[in-house]
Amino acid sequence: MRSRFLLLLPLLVILAGSCKDSNNSPIIPTVPVSAQLNVNSQLYPDLRQDGGYAYLPEGYKGIIVVRQNAGSYLAFERTCTYDPGNDCKLEVDPSRLYITDPCCGSQFNLQGQVIGGPAISALRQYRTSLVASTLYISN
Repeated sequence: MRSRFLLLLPLLVILAGSCKDSNNSPIIPTVPVSAQLNVNSQLYPDLRQDGGYAYLPEGYKGIIVVRQNAGSYLAFERTCTYDPGNDCKLEVDPSRLYITDPCCGSQFNLQGQVIGGPAISALRQYRTSLVASTLYISN
């Protein structure tokens, strides 16, 4: 019996070492978010066109609001999922085709999905609700 255990021990060690948490992305701190903005305001002229965006100060490092179309807006945390502890804030590229992290170079499409690493996880997305011209953003 003891010899069988000694033969199985290396196999058990290998199997235990191969188990990994499938979500190995660093943790982005959760902060309460309850923001609102008027999408027709002179403060946010880019939100009047599809693909337009605005930065808000709420959230952990801020929020990027992206207009999908006249009735649909998405809101993302400005923290990269690769290294939330760095000092960088995500920015919309001047081409307005994607969001980038100037520190690590990760790129995300305007729906928050990874299109270039080293990040492997999508951006943290906040809930949005449009009532008349007021956009409500929360977590």
